[in-house]
Amino acid sequence: MPAQQYVSLYTDLLQTVRDLGLFRRRQGYYVTRMSIVLGALLVIAAGMVLLGNSWHQLWLAGALALVLVQVAFLSHDSAHRQIFQSNARNDWTARILSGGVLGMSVGWWRTKHNKHHAAPNQADRDPDVQLKVLAFTPEAVAGRGPLGRWFAERQGWLFFPLLTLEGVGLHASSLKHLLRPGATRGDRIEAGVVAARISAYVAALYLLLPAGKATAFLGLQLAVFGVCLGAAFAPNHKGMPIVPAGSKLDFLRRQVLTSRNIRGGVFTDLAMGGLNYQIEHHLFPSMPRPTLRHVRPIVREYCELHGVSYTEVGLFTSYGIVVRHLNDVGLGARDPFQCPLVTQYRR
Repeated sequence: MPAQQYVSLYTDLLQTVRDLGLFRRRQGYYVTRMSIVLGALLVIAAGMVLLGNSWHQLWLAGALALVLVQVAFLSHDSAHRQIFQSNARNDWTARILSGGVLGMSVGWWRTKHNKHHAAPNQADRDPDVQLKVLAFTPEAVAGRGPLGRWFAERQGWLFFPLLTLEGVGLHASSLKHLLRPGATRGDRIEAGVVAARISAYVAALYLLLPAGKATAFLGLQLAVFGVCLGAAFAPNHKGMPIVPAGSKLDFLRRQVLTSRNIRGGVFTDLAMGGLNYQIEHHLFPSMPRPTLRHVRPIVREYCELHGVSYTEVGLFTSYGIVVRHLNDVGLGARDPFQCPLVTQYRR
């Protein structure tokens, strides 16, 4: 089917979804969820004060990490303008949740994430497959030295342990972006908010607890946060077809063929923040999170009707795919370009 016909197919699908009212804002859902999450943060803070000098504080460190992951999902939804009709209210909510609560830059994240949504898994355009640590193509491995190639051969097994550093990496990348030469006035203001949040949090820990316990609390919280957040994002595209540099692909197939849904129930929805409906999220980025599960059967049937491959697997199956794919790239056991999508569009 010519690419122009796929453009028409997406237009028809989009109109069908609009006619069904599936873009309607779900403010009650989000206000309730934000109230629960922020209330949980206050309960944890009170528990830390009441518990005092005790190693049982580490239980609260883990709980804090899990709640902050939910804050990150809410910030993600707000940055995608899923919550309010007003763009300004969405943007301010994302700034407050990201900068004030998480200690991360929503400006840095939005720039990076928008590029990802525009060209998921495209070798020369998606920043998520241009990481310095992980290699997603044989070409990326070939450009490394002996130590880099040794790491790439084992990167699948090392991927989840590396996620323990993701929390630190997100804070560091945010500050690096905000303090870069040529940063705007808005960036400098955001840098002040992010730095103040990080400094206040660390200072409070070391004032409340002895240095050893405070360090253990901070380390555990950042590690659990990184693993849980990374484990929610990892299954969505890793191990799916890599689109070669310079390739042209229509929006419908670009989003569906490079994305993977994760089967599951309420727990999966909670743990992944709705990102388990990755195909639907990429097709309709501003659709409210609780609506994605309702549009899923429509999208799946539509893709099957028009011969567009729709991928959906279980959570642990997806992790196995991610590990095998990363190891295969590093070992050179197979060429990840050998798939129908890339074979057709490779130039």
